[in-house]
Amino acid sequence: MQANLNTYLQRTTDAAPLVVFRVFFGIMMLLSIIRFWSNGWIEKLYLEPKFHFSYYGFEWVKPLGNATYILFAVCGVAALMVALGYRYRLSIALFFLSFTYIELMDKTTYLNHYYFISILSFLMIFLPANARFSLDALRKGRAYMEVPAWAIDAVKLMLGIVYFYAGLAKINSDWLFRAMPLKIWLPSRFDLPLLGNTFMQQEWFHYAMSWAGMVYDLSIPFLLLYKQTRLLAFALVVFFHVFTRVLFPIGMFPYIMIVSALIFFDAGLHHKIISRIRHAGRIAGIGKSTANLEPFGVYPIKGWQRKGIPVILTLFFTLQLVVPFRYLAYPGELFWTEEGFRFSWRVMLIDKVGYTTFTIVNGETGEAFEVDNTDFLTSFQEKQMSFQPDFILEYAHFLGDHFSAQGHEHVQVFAKSYVALNGRTGKPYVDEKTDLYREKESFKHKTWILPFKDDIKGL
Repeated sequence: MQANLNTYLQRTTDAAPLVVFRVFFGIMMLLSIIRFWSNGWIEKLYLEPKFHFSYYGFEWVKPLGNATYILFAVCGVAALMVALGYRYRLSIALFFLSFTYIELMDKTTYLNHYYFISILSFLMIFLPANARFSLDALRKGRAYMEVPAWAIDAVKLMLGIVYFYAGLAKINSDWLFRAMPLKIWLPSRFDLPLLGNTFMQQEWFHYAMSWAGMVYDLSIPFLLLYKQTRLLAFALVVFFHVFTRVLFPIGMFPYIMIVSALIFFDAGLHHKIISRIRHAGRIAGIGKSTANLEPFGVYPIKGWQRKGIPVILTLFFTLQLVVPFRYLAYPGELFWTEEGFRFSWRVMLIDKVGYTTFTIVNGETGEAFEVDNTDFLTSFQEKQMSFQPDFILEYAHFLGDHFSAQGHEHVQVFAKSYVALNGRTGKPYVDEKTDLYREKESFKHKTWILPFKDDIKGL
């Protein structure tokens, strides 16, 4: 087995697929930053709110005031440098750090594809994506034609995990046998030309979309791997992501997944892409210059990298395979408690609506008053807080600290919450007798979440 592993680690392949992936990744990320900035979301999501929800263990990561614009600018410049292949290791590391900091500033904005970009950019730190067609190659006067095969396989594996785990998550009774939450979401798109007043309102279509989504996610990595099915698979990738982009406001993610799928194609296609980019002059002057560089063989992996990178990648992918299953350590229904729900590729599986109010009580006198959430939270934050237990707990502690600092004594914080999951009627969510100000955030099960009185079968 060790001999087979050593043989695999010594295998090389054409660098073009990895190089094209780097260029498109950098361009997509730059466009994402520009889009975020131009829509005014920096101010709306990070500067206007009085309070920001934090990830456990990263409470120190906060917006930087007006310097938050500088953070986004750094992230955008780093993305451009990645696309150009200039000081690649530095630029991709800088992009990873700045983008991840942005992601961690407020838990309210969590999306699976933000997490995907963060871990993918971390992975790219260890890949020689600047081997050729880069400013680094121009600067060093060397364009390497080949890279280790594992460098390209690592990206394929990451994409495969995202798809396959998303498919596994869809094998549940709500998704397959109740067509939830698509049965709630699709009818609202009655405004779509041709489809809106016909298919979107039909129950059979909701079920067909649910089953098709599950089959697509489970099969697409394997269809992309095999040459005989690759063109069909890519056509499905384009159709699926364009269709979901039309249906749902999911930003740049569909386009990112479409261009990422190109890495499964043979090097011939990527040589044509590089040639067309060079011919179109999208990277002015660089393509022509790098084309005339003396070609070298395999990109050198030297020193600590030869032994260190395989170890790092092994640990990285072990975490990617294990972390999504951490929910098995918690009792209760995952969709209800959401303990272990994030960072597990459970994409658009639930529709939760909540209504949560808080009461501040003097533990000695019993005097009490109800909090107006709009005094502290934006409408978007309040919506997210109302049905997610870690949000509820963090906000309860914020309220306790706030009113204690104002001079209130013996502060206790109680919540009354009702949550509806995937079309079910609203049910009490939080034990109203629990003083949440005394509860501490941890990786332990939150015993103050009331039991889910239904059954959702699935993985």
